[in-house]
Amino acid sequence: MARLLDMGQREDRAFAMLMGGCMILFMAQWPFRARQAHLNGETLTDYIQHDALGIIFLLPLIAYGLAALVRLVTRLFNAKADYYSARLSLFWALLASSPTLVLAGMVKGFIGIGTANSIVGGLWVIIFLWVLVNSLLEAEQCVL
Repeated sequence: MARLLDMGQREDRAFAMLMGGCMILFMAQWPFRARQAHLNGETLTDYIQHDALGIIFLLPLIAYGLAALVRLVTRLFNAKADYYSARLSLFWALLASSPTLVLAGMVKGFIGIGTANSIVGGLWVIIFLWVLVNSLLEAEQCVL
């Protein structure tokens, strides 16, 4: 995170990280969507089209709003880092935790919804939050 911040404020880099994370999340849903289509006797493209709309087009907009909310929450703790640092931290956390998203998608697709899916999903949340908090702390150290 320190190295990313040392490169200067590059919104295109942050947006590329966000879109990369969204694309990985989109593709991680495919095994489960294939399972759903097979079990329901429907076509796979119907499910994938809905995921594409939600994950590739709407999630980035939501992520920018969430990053602003993260910045406002860190401001309550007298953080000096700016909105760019909050965006970069959130987008980096999504991208860095994406291998666990792929694992969660495979578990959900091959095993189904159940205990294993919940465990891997919980593991993703822990990794995501760990990377996010450490990135925010690193951003705060770079400002000081």
